[in-house]
Amino acid sequence: MPPIQDHPLRYQLANELHARPFPNMSSPSTVVYLAIKQPQEAVHRERAKDLEHLIDLLDRHGAPHPKPGATHHSAQIGRHTLKWEQHTEFVSYMVYSAGVSARAFDPVDFEVFPAEWLEQAPGQRVTSLIVRVEPRPTDKSLAKSLDDWFVPESLAVSTVLDDSTVVAGDFRIDPAGHMRFAMFANKGTETSRIGRVVQRLCEIETYRAMSMLGFSRARGLSPSIGGLDTHLTEMMMEMTAGQETAEQTLSQLLTISAELESMGVRAAFRFAATGAYEALVNQRISMLREERYEGYQTFADFMLRRYEPAMRTVKSTEERLGALADRARRAGELFRTRVDVERSAQNQALLESMDRRADQALRLQTTVEGLSVVAISYYGVSLVSYAAYPLAQMLGVTKGTLTAAITLPVVALVWLAVRRIRKKLH
Repeated sequence: MPPIQDHPLRYQLANELHARPFPNMSSPSTVVYLAIKQPQEAVHRERAKDLEHLIDLLDRHGAPHPKPGATHHSAQIGRHTLKWEQHTEFVSYMVYSAGVSARAFDPVDFEVFPAEWLEQAPGQRVTSLIVRVEPRPTDKSLAKSLDDWFVPESLAVSTVLDDSTVVAGDFRIDPAGHMRFAMFANKGTETSRIGRVVQRLCEIETYRAMSMLGFSRARGLSPSIGGLDTHLTEMMMEMTAGQETAEQTLSQLLTISAELESMGVRAAFRFAATGAYEALVNQRISMLREERYEGYQTFADFMLRRYEPAMRTVKSTEERLGALADRARRAGELFRTRVDVERSAQNQALLESMDRRADQALRLQTTVEGLSVVAISYYGVSLVSYAAYPLAQMLGVTKGTLTAAITLPVVALVWLAVRRIRKKLH
């Protein structure tokens, strides 16, 4: 029996499940992370440029190239390990190495990405961050480090993964332009677990930044939506009062509908992507299995107070835009109903006018038929008289007497003939 054939995508799809393994990191370690996105049409960007930019970095360290069309790649660049991933809208670079600098969150750590290489990036920075991984100290020493490194007002701290590590971050951009996250791992914590936590911290910040693009779009649309809402309300009031003609109302409706359709099309993808990124942020936070540490707010608390209102604004703007589009459609339906009623009244008036004209035409036709009987009878009497003149001489009667005798019969015959023809026509 010949072996069964595999689907051509079987191995490719199976390997996709293992395409992005979590990195293994020890404690202490330093992680720098960078996410790059094109400002416009990032989904339809030329992805070959992402690979070219990656290869440029690899060539600087003599590292092997990725396979053609690859969406992820890992390589050793000097004493650092690079993990590159290509996503739908952005590419991410994670570089990690053992050990930490004497100065916490030293901007020098980010120099693993050369300045001239960053200038040639095919896009713009969405986020960049430095994660400092250290052995977990005493609570007193840990609290002092948190006070020195972060802004207390927005600091979020929690123990994660069954109290195996403590993670902290204030989601603020430091003077060097990077986000800061600290991780304090218990002694004996597996390198794979440290890598998972670091990966999730990077994903939380990246997806948060990407979702906030939808918030920016929502804020930009709010004035336009408010103006269209007011315009549509005023137009409906004018349409109810009948202050404007149908042509003016139709022109305004078409303008509003076109603007709403254009706004909806331009914002549809960003709003949908924002919802997806928000779900990923919440999912990554839940996967950390947070527990409160020393009375600090957790990452979930921070997101609930600072992040969730922005996402609600996006959802509210999306719903408002949809509701306004529905209102415009209903206004169009009402306008069509109004136009149909006006046309029905015009058609009724036209039919009544046609009835009056038909009645007048009938009367005129009857009058014309009477006149036509007289005219035809006149010529008929003349013709019969000419034909009967010889008979008048034989009978000894005058022409006038003969004409008078045949007038009534001829008129009667003409009238009967006209009436029969009219009946056949009707």
